[in-house]
Amino acid sequence: MGSRDNFELANQRAKELQTSFPKAVSARYDRKNRRIEIQLSSNLNVSFSPRHAQGLGEATSSQLQEIEISPSGFGIHFPKLDADLYLPAILQGFLGSQKWMASRLGQAGGKSRSAAKKAASRANGKLGGRPRKVSRGGH
Repeated sequence: MGSRDNFELANQRAKELQTSFPKAVSARYDRKNRRIEIQLSSNLNVSFSPRHAQGLGEATSSQLQEIEISPSGFGIHFPKLDADLYLPAILQGFLGSQKWMASRLGQAGGKSRSAAKKAASRANGKLGGRPRKVSRGGH
């Protein structure tokens, strides 16, 4: 497939995206509720906590105040942080890259408590628990 074919395929995907997803009309940071609010062309509003979005977790209120929307209506840009979010991904529940989302899910899984996790921990304890680290070298 040549570069011309790739270009045409990309344009076709962009056209499909334009018709299948609403666009951002406005975006703002609500200091009182500590949430980012996005008004969509479909008259729906989307809001989320910045600490749940990649690149925004440690941001101050003043850094979140300035928000720009891309000409396509799909990009949400925070100039003071040089951070970007992609609206179609947000609407699908993704507030960051696949790697970032996987690390967040892993953190949540490690904090979870369940009967199965408790039983596995007990069984591991009966076997002597976690193996001791073996130092390599002459010390």
